[in-house]
Amino acid sequence: MMLHQRIEYMWWNTRRAPNLLLRAVSFIYAGLSRFDQQQRLKRAVAPSIPMISVGNITVGGSGKTPFVAWLATALKREGFRPVLLSRGDGANNQTPHLISQYSKAHEVGDEAVLLYRLTDCPVIAGRDRIAGAALAADHGDILILDDGFQYRQLTRVCDIVLVPAEGVGNGCLLPAGPLREPVSALARADIIVRSGLAEAISLSNQQEWHWSASAGLVRDWNAQDDVLLEASKPIHLITGIARPKRVIADLQRLGFDIAQYDRFADHHAYTRQDVQQLLQTHRSMVTTAKDAVKLLPLWPCDMPLWVLEQQIEAEDGLVEQIVKVIKVKA
Repeated sequence: MMLHQRIEYMWWNTRRAPNLLLRAVSFIYAGLSRFDQQQRLKRAVAPSIPMISVGNITVGGSGKTPFVAWLATALKREGFRPVLLSRGDGANNQTPHLISQYSKAHEVGDEAVLLYRLTDCPVIAGRDRIAGAALAADHGDILILDDGFQYRQLTRVCDIVLVPAEGVGNGCLLPAGPLREPVSALARADIIVRSGLAEAISLSNQQEWHWSASAGLVRDWNAQDDVLLEASKPIHLITGIARPKRVIADLQRLGFDIAQYDRFADHHAYTRQDVQQLLQTHRSMVTTAKDAVKLLPLWPCDMPLWVLEQQIEAEDGLVEQIVKVIKVKA
């Protein structure tokens, strides 16, 4: 088992407490994080247009990217013109860029390119998100900040926090557990959204809304026509995401037999050597949308790249509640 897999197992193992040293480091992290949050609040500025923040209190795997894509599409139907703001994880661009069809994942970040593809909305990517927010007014009337709950330097009219269906793992702060902040931080959220099971244990006294991103179709993203993969032969799965168990479960639910599996770390920067090794298989290669935007520039034009696409289902009334909060606080 690789190191990052062992760490994730420890984080999500609720039956065994992390060792004392890690818990001591978590105590130090809590103090430093609290101080950092206070300093960020002192420097907070208002974006050029009202902003919604979508974030979480756990590390990775809560479904922020598909949720942001769903929210942008839903707000467009409500008459808004959303602009999406991404830090550009996986890239080193400090200066904000407006994403185009020619943008590469390694230059602007995999999630930024994926959001552009999924939403057809303006997407701004860059580590300087204050500068990125300043560009937003030229392109829309509502800003959606991806992964923004801890980014207190920008004020927001709606704070949405996603919580995985599985909860918060062992309940410990980093590095002993998956929590970026204590569960008590949920008190400052306007809307809490549980990704998945409606019967999950509530973590706060606030109302929790529910949504899910379930398996849809497996489509060839390297073909111009809509070509779908049928669950008839064993497949080769490729992932570079935080928590791939859901992908495995979704594919199995669709009837696919995963005969071969290559797991890379979250935000893995694929190389030509990676692709050459992957192409040694004679099976159909299936990956996630987040991985596909990085693999496609390196992928042979005559080889299919099968992508598991997701179907989004949100609880009735969720988008209306978000719009209500925006109008009250904007």
